[in-house]
Amino acid sequence: MSTTPAKNTFENAGAARPIGRAVLSAKGAMGDNRSSTTLSVIVPVYNEQYLIEASLNGLAVLDQSPRLQQIKVIIVNDCSTDATAEAIRHFQSHLESSQDFKKFTWIWLQHEKNMGKGAAIRTALEYVDTQLVVIHDADLEYHPRDLLQMLDLFFFEDADAVFGSRFMPGGYKRALFFRHEVGNKFLTFLCDMVCDLNLTDIETCYKMIRADLLKSIPLESSTFDVEPELTIKLAKRGSRIFEVPISYSGRTYAEGKKISWKDGVRALWAILRYSFSDKIYAADGHGGEILLRLNRAPRFTGWMADVIRPYVGNRVLEIGAGIGNMTMHLLPRTVYWATDINPAYLDSLERLKINRPYLQVARVDGTDGNSFPGGESFDTVICLNVVEHLADDHEALRNIRNALEPGGRAIVLVPNGPKLFGTLDEVLGHCRRYTEDQLIHAGEAAGFQAEKLLKFNRPGVPAWWLNGQVLRRTTFGLGQIRLLNFLTPLFRVIDPWLPLPPLSLIAIFRKENSAAQEPSSDRQVFGSNSEV
Repeated sequence: MSTTPAKNTFENAGAARPIGRAVLSAKGAMGDNRSSTTLSVIVPVYNEQYLIEASLNGLAVLDQSPRLQQIKVIIVNDCSTDATAEAIRHFQSHLESSQDFKKFTWIWLQHEKNMGKGAAIRTALEYVDTQLVVIHDADLEYHPRDLLQMLDLFFFEDADAVFGSRFMPGGYKRALFFRHEVGNKFLTFLCDMVCDLNLTDIETCYKMIRADLLKSIPLESSTFDVEPELTIKLAKRGSRIFEVPISYSGRTYAEGKKISWKDGVRALWAILRYSFSDKIYAADGHGGEILLRLNRAPRFTGWMADVIRPYVGNRVLEIGAGIGNMTMHLLPRTVYWATDINPAYLDSLERLKINRPYLQVARVDGTDGNSFPGGESFDTVICLNVVEHLADDHEALRNIRNALEPGGRAIVLVPNGPKLFGTLDEVLGHCRRYTEDQLIHAGEAAGFQAEKLLKFNRPGVPAWWLNGQVLRRTTFGLGQIRLLNFLTPLFRVIDPWLPLPPLSLIAIFRKENSAAQEPSSDRQVFGSNSEV
């Protein structure tokens, strides 16, 4: 049986073309087949001329696993200055005749200058199209057979990431470097404090992660500080992280160990830096990073939830649920569908389903009626900060109406005031800001009867005007968001009394029992008694 041919030439990382990406849900990380999966192994290499061949040969143990359908190995030579390139070519020359790598494909990449482990991982991720990915150093300190036990957690525990711990009981390790171990445990302690986790080894090389999740995280570190960065960002994404004991054959500096005290200092700085960072999602081109930063104000989200809660029934469809901040405020319900079109957000929503049998997650496009859950009838559809993004908001509202049972309600929040349109609206992808009459007309044109109009967040108007029209900013500062969160209790009290227009409008639309019934022309319901 022949092996999969390897590429026999190096590619420049800067000129290499990325291959297709796999998008998977958390629950379906193994796809429909719950007995096997595919794995990419990223191998950063720098000056390992004596060990690289043995390290790559050690991966042959993966070929025997019934769990793995395909293994892709992506080697990034990080501009080695010794004979590493020659050793890699020697290994390549033996692949054609080898019978040890039947399930393997190989990608060979070359950095033109030394950039560090984190940079090598970023380069390799462009070539990952498997369901799982793991990093494997080329120094023989780790044992690939330990990867086999890490796989099981993805099948039986719906893991998002599995760390191989050198400090958990169960594996063996070479007795070396007491001070290094103390340093590792100290860094792990600090990282656990930041993440509110109880990990035992954040500096471990063996981190196996769902590939779609890893590729949706913007990695910024270029050296060994990628380890705490990745751990902190996985935690902030709410990932299900597991640990398993692994064996560790550490080497001495005379044997080629490269990590030094400087890397420990970088790791300390990384923990401090990324504890304050909210860059946990790759930019989506639609201003999603602004929405995610606004999620750092949970009191504000709670205020909004309290405003709409009296109108929410027990069979709910939420359009544009994001990562589930509002969803969590409104659960539990008899039936609750949380939907979005962003794969990264759907991934976060999937994790909320665990131990919540009433929660369903689906991809729903407001402008595509066929994407709505079939065979379901809802008494409430929640659509917050969605229709302003759509070119055809009337079509979206008609689809929402069709999803409702007779007498059901649609709760629709939109930005108020065309004169407030500025750079923040542009980066968020807003097609418009609404007046009260425009919002009511859009609902009535879709066949709704307007039941109530709520005016929300007058205190936010000055900040939106200052940032979007005067300062022309494209995001909110983290300090501003924390100030918003701090001041929200005050805003809730003074909101009805401020002589300002609201920043947002919330329309409560009702689907009448008779489709032929004309909506009432009486607008008295929108007077001051209905304002919040």
